[in-house]
Amino acid sequence: MSWEWDPTLYAGSAHHYARGRMPYPARLADDLRDALGLDGTGRLLDVGCGPGSLTRLLAPLHESSVGVDADADMLAEAARSSGAERVQWRHLRAEDLPADLGVFRTVTFAQSFHWMRQEEVAEVVRGMLDERGAWVHVSATTHRGVPGDDPLPHPRPPWDEVDALVATYLGPVRRAGRGTLPSGTRGGEEDVMRAAGYAGPQRLSVAGGEVVERSADDVVASMLSLSSSAPHLFGERLDPFLRDLRRVLLEASPSGRFSERLREVGVAVWRP
Repeated sequence: MSWEWDPTLYAGSAHHYARGRMPYPARLADDLRDALGLDGTGRLLDVGCGPGSLTRLLAPLHESSVGVDADADMLAEAARSSGAERVQWRHLRAEDLPADLGVFRTVTFAQSFHWMRQEEVAEVVRGMLDERGAWVHVSATTHRGVPGDDPLPHPRPPWDEVDALVATYLGPVRRAGRGTLPSGTRGGEEDVMRAAGYAGPQRLSVAGGEVVERSADDVVASMLSLSSSAPHLFGERLDPFLRDLRRVLLEASPSGRFSERLREVGVAVWRP
């Protein structure tokens, strides 16, 4: 799959990201600290950092931190958030690295590597890791929780109905910026990493299961935070879509309150 960054991929989504995405569990930082021996020294580079959710979580474990992203609006949201003063934010693509940023103890990719020219980025970043350095890939689904029929304090969001509504407006094939992804995003990360000379992976699993409450506004924001249903994709039909989405949510929970069980977060650690 040949991939070039599409600047419209998340157009209009940044404002909705912080509210629409559930936070990474605090235990993620603890587990990475223990696995990597992080002690407050060394530098962190978060590649494809978005609004900085993971960057801010891991920044206290390092002497200094840099978050880079190709979307300027995401970085603007990151810079406005609590804890942002601990991080240097840089507007650039992963393919523009090393960009004179120096070397790092930890380089993280969270829900981002599949949007990049993977072979090129893996090779460049390998040269940016210090003698104790580690590449950390975080796999997570933060816009929706675990499906199930176990009882929760409030109804789960009606995700099947929401997905069907999006398909009604945008068609059955997944949208992505100015194009489509009929087969989803690229996989094969492990082959890419081994071909680039990395050893591993060391796998960590951060348990989910915690039940969180979400409002109808949270669920709406979660959909608008996705590349596949970013606001610009609806064009002049955005307002009708939002009205229909709120109707679907109100039918599922007249109180406008929902419960979700957080998903497990997977981590793969690679070393040069």
